[in-house]
Amino acid sequence: MNSVNDTGSSQENKLKRHLSNRHIQLIAISGAIGTGLFMGSGKTISLAGPSIIFVYMIIGFVLFFVMRAMGEILLSNLNYKSFSDFAADLLGPWAGFFTGWTYWFCWVITGIADVVAIAGYAQHWFEALPAWIPMLICIFVLLSLNLLTVKMFGETEFWFSMIKIIAILALIVVGIVLIATAYYSEQTQSSAALSNLWQYGGMFPKGMMGFFAGFQIAIFAFVGIELVGTTAAETKDPTKNLPRAINSVPMRIIFFYVFALIIIMSVTPWTYILPNKSPFVELFTLIGLPAAASLINFVVLTSAASSANSGIYSTSRMLFGLAKKHDAPSLFGKLSSRFVPANGLMFSCICLLGGVVLIYMVPDVVEAFTIVTTISAILFMFIWSIILISYIVYRKKRAALHQASLFKMPGGVFMCVVCLAFFAFVIVLLTFETDTRQALIATPIWFIALIIGYLLRKNLIKSN
Repeated sequence: MNSVNDTGSSQENKLKRHLSNRHIQLIAISGAIGTGLFMGSGKTISLAGPSIIFVYMIIGFVLFFVMRAMGEILLSNLNYKSFSDFAADLLGPWAGFFTGWTYWFCWVITGIADVVAIAGYAQHWFEALPAWIPMLICIFVLLSLNLLTVKMFGETEFWFSMIKIIAILALIVVGIVLIATAYYSEQTQSSAALSNLWQYGGMFPKGMMGFFAGFQIAIFAFVGIELVGTTAAETKDPTKNLPRAINSVPMRIIFFYVFALIIIMSVTPWTYILPNKSPFVELFTLIGLPAAASLINFVVLTSAASSANSGIYSTSRMLFGLAKKHDAPSLFGKLSSRFVPANGLMFSCICLLGGVVLIYMVPDVVEAFTIVTTISAILFMFIWSIILISYIVYRKKRAALHQASLFKMPGGVFMCVVCLAFFAFVIVLLTFETDTRQALIATPIWFIALIIGYLLRKNLIKSN
């Protein structure tokens, strides 16, 4: 374990810009392609039918503006390490405290969901293996890689992302071949064709309520899209690399989400897609690839590991930023000899062990996963909303910086209001289903804990 450097010298205790354009581009892709696409798309298709394509497009459209707002503010002041920093600067210390700790908590519970999922995927190959063993192995391996250097995190995420991209490209290529040859499936008694999108009850077979229900789960698939914003302090040439990564988000969403789902529902009519199975696995099984289940299981496992890896990285950086502002214990603000916030990394990984407790408390992994991911999605919407509110205040307080910006957010304040209204609409939708409603009711507990923490911190500072 690296010795933690507490010399406090400004040069030695700063994060280093070791992430290249190659790393940033793939981290951005990894953020845009979550476990939700591989695992959650079966449930969203069963809820909304082919109209799910429009759900993903709408969410992607809204989040592009969140990313652009974040990008403009981050590039207006390169001393900002993440959106927690600019929230504190523009909205006040409370916003930095709430944003930083909420983002940390978001990734901890997302990481718990991921390691629980990894345990399930490992049991596909080793049925008798206790769930806690693959969970511990995963956490230990990811912690070890992150403790080495930030470049090692970038490399790990690069290759995890490559596996995801190759899997989706393979699915798209295979799907196009099946559609072009009008492949007939004995299983579904239908031929692969684009007309399958509207021949089974139209594009909106479950009506508008089914269409709206798709938003509840689809929103989780985009969790982590803002991850590129936490890499700002460790990015080489951020003025060039951050805009490039952010601007490519819409095309990635159209290609990796929309195009992949069009292919899946053209080959397999949506009525045959099971909510509790990955449609990616089903499509490869359909064409008789014997190793399909194991192959896609490996891809989904690496996708979950990628998400957990991103979580470990971002939580440690957020703790580092919070400690620098005295919003977290000072030991989280110290770097190892390799310029990595080792204490924050280890603390976040200890918290991920909560996944072991979760498995014993809620034996049904799917139920536990749904509750945890819904809480995560609600809290991520809070983070995205804070980014948008920060942008509105930035436009008022830093008008000169906005005018000088070379990366202005399109639509400005008007689009911020549109996006905030959309998030409020999704919160209302979460009240419709029992499992998502339970998560929505539980979420205020976190904010009550934060208010208590913030008041205690203020009193502590006054007494000192």
